[in-house]
Amino acid sequence: MAFSADSRHTDVAIVTGAAKGIGRAVAKRFADADMTVIVADVDNEGSERTVAEIENEGGTAEFVPTDVSNPSDVATMVEATMERHGSVDILVNNAGGSFDDGNVADVATNTWDRIIDINLKGQFLCAREVLPAMVESGGGSMVHISSVNARLGIGLVSYSAAKSGILALSRLVATQYGRHGVRSNAICPGSIITDASSEKLTTEGPVREEWINQYPVGRFGRPEDVAAAAFYLTSEEASFVTGTELVVDGGLTAGLDQQLETMMYDIDEPPTRHHESDQGE
Repeated sequence: MAFSADSRHTDVAIVTGAAKGIGRAVAKRFADADMTVIVADVDNEGSERTVAEIENEGGTAEFVPTDVSNPSDVATMVEATMERHGSVDILVNNAGGSFDDGNVADVATNTWDRIIDINLKGQFLCAREVLPAMVESGGGSMVHISSVNARLGIGLVSYSAAKSGILALSRLVATQYGRHGVRSNAICPGSIITDASSEKLTTEGPVREEWINQYPVGRFGRPEDVAAAAFYLTSEEASFVTGTELVVDGGLTAGLDQQLETMMYDIDEPPTRHHESDQGE
């Protein structure tokens, strides 16, 4: 059950960027829990597909066209949700992405601006507009999708800077509005394979093999992995969890390059029982 001050009504969850990938998985996970899901995205076709999939499985969803970097669009999205459903209990700030990004010395100014707009500015606008509605609804929960790029220097300067800012935004929402019944947390996913994933990660080859080797669990993530984490953070079970980050990365940020550990510590060897000399100590 989602975190809501009033458990008598069906929780209403806004999921941005829900036309595909992580957002679609989150929307479907919430709908499976009998929530009303607002699919907010610029992708009309993909959003209608998400809504149709939810409705075909007996859930309730509605598409509200939204460019999260446009303040007017975001305000309209929240107003429409309140008018039609009477509350906003959950916001999953997921919309974002990266394009033409790269190293600090090579990124064009307009690329930086656009990536910051759709990632960091978009999450700020959604949080700002949802806050009054959420407080009016009796409180609720926000989940902001960041990235392991906010925790490691692994490329994509504009995207990494935006995702780092999201962590600060999430903490400030938690500290400034917790007394009003609002919880706020962030998720830092590792490499999640979606339709938008780099061809280098989805095509067999040395780059994909080496990158997978960075993950102790031996695979890339699935959108459903992030959806499960988002569902937990918005549930009653997480009612004392706010202002923090949940890393969903298969162990990527837990230690050294896995190739180095393989060479130095034989981590490819399975664990064995203690040596006989250790018995009885």
